[in-house]
Amino acid sequence: MADAKFRVGQMVDLHARRLGVAGTVRDFKILRLLPFEFGDRQYRIKTVTEPYERIAKESELSPAA
Repeated sequence: MADAKFRVGQMVDLHARRLGVAGTVRDFKILRLLPFEFGDRQYRIKTVTEPYERIAKESELSPAA
């Protein structure tokens, strides 16, 4: 199993084209590393502007600027 690209507590930007997420959303915090799914690691993330957590694929994330 490959090492995770991001660590718990790290701030990231989300680049997703899913319903409810337009373009790039900034300032997500990695809360937890999740298992691989279809060859892509997943992460539980949260931003302070939303009351809920999300699950994102590693390919949808980049280090926060």
